[in-house]
Amino acid sequence: MFYQQTLNADFSCSGIGLHSGKKVNLTVSPAPSGFGIQFVRTDLRGKNKVKVGPSTVSGTSFATTISGKDFYISTVEHLMSALVGMGVDNAIVKIDGEEVPIMDGSAAPFACLIASVGLRRQSKPRLYMEIVRPIMIREAGKSVALYPHDGFRVDCEIDFEHPAINTQRLEIEITPESYISDIAPARTFGFLSEISMLQANGLAAGGGLDNAVVLGDYSVLNKGGLRFPDEFVRHKILDSLGDLYLAGMPILGRFVAYKSGHGLNNRLARKLMTESESWRIVERAPQRAREFVAGMPAAAWAR
Repeated sequence: MFYQQTLNADFSCSGIGLHSGKKVNLTVSPAPSGFGIQFVRTDLRGKNKVKVGPSTVSGTSFATTISGKDFYISTVEHLMSALVGMGVDNAIVKIDGEEVPIMDGSAAPFACLIASVGLRRQSKPRLYMEIVRPIMIREAGKSVALYPHDGFRVDCEIDFEHPAINTQRLEIEITPESYISDIAPARTFGFLSEISMLQANGLAAGGGLDNAVVLGDYSVLNKGGLRFPDEFVRHKILDSLGDLYLAGMPILGRFVAYKSGHGLNNRLARKLMTESESWRIVERAPQRAREFVAGMPAAAWAR
């Protein structure tokens, strides 16, 4: 039996938003069993809290945005990915701005901070959304689906008409160990040819070579190159984990994606809520899983 987990202590970080370009401060704190993940806008008064769920997603253009009554918080997917990848069930995310800091463009800084404070086992068993019947969305040559599986496995394929990407595919069983070493360090990416368009639409104001993989017409422009030969598909998996965790609990199933993005991921999470016959809530862990050892040193994942 796995039990729910929260952080041993607060962790904090500061950075700029990828799209806003504004500096923001973020603190993630422990929360009680059964609490889930809640975001709090500390720069606002009144109704400034929102608990994550598929219906709280208000935007999926170039990032995932969640909203409360009169506010929003964008680019939540990397932090959400780190929380589910590292096994955090309950946490309070306090942020004094409208966008989660982009850090280095990956989830590795968040994973490192979680590992540095460690995790605390709680009294209640962990709840999983176990997929019992396939559920799928297909549209415009893209698709996402969930199938029954004892664990959480991802099979993701992307296809870009760019010589540095082309077609990439990766299938991987997600555990805290594989997340740290194989998924968390993969950075977000963008195309130099699109930057002017994005900035004209109020996006990518904080983007640069220090927090994204930038592609020119033929190659990667970052001086250090890629962290993985297939870093692009790994980052798509990173994003998908964060987007799916907005369903409110970890999933037992096999996620298969072809050319997916934030919008399609969220539509799948919303479809889960309306097709309850496709899943059930269980209080158990996958048989092959091992409990994450809190405080794993950063050297275990740093690349």
